[in-house]
Amino acid sequence: MKGKVIILMGSRSDMDFSREIAKHLDALGIEYEFRVASAHKTPKKVLEILEEYEGEKIVYVTVAGRSNALSAFVDANTIKPVIACPPYSEKFSGADIYSSLRVPSGIGSVVTIEPEGAAIAAAKILALEDRELADKIRRYQGLKKDEIEEADRAVRVKIKT
Repeated sequence: MKGKVIILMGSRSDMDFSREIAKHLDALGIEYEFRVASAHKTPKKVLEILEEYEGEKIVYVTVAGRSNALSAFVDANTIKPVIACPPYSEKFSGADIYSSLRVPSGIGSVVTIEPEGAAIAAAKILALEDRELADKIRRYQGLKKDEIEEADRAVRVKIKT
């Protein structure tokens, strides 16, 4: 398989959420690595991580709660694709997600709040040059469609009886 995903977390407290992303990457057979660095607390470390992967075919998935400067900071400092997947916080009624949406000009990160969506977006980017992965994504999407068809059949059977 060509390429991998770097799941870059703003802190260790983002690990449980990041594991959900990894679970979906595993289902698609995509290699990934977890890393931790903060745009606010350790910006030089973020830049070092970006430099480390510069020559590789990778997609970044950034996971940072509260004020998510990490995603825009990463995007501004790499030409690699960046998918922002900020954890939803009940504490702020979702308002903290705005820091992932309202970013400076020149920033092109994609935002999704669902771990599965982040994994699928990363997979589709990598599949642009990987036919085997593209086939896995088609099968995965086919299974999701099958689930809906089965749910429809189950509902219709219950209504008729």
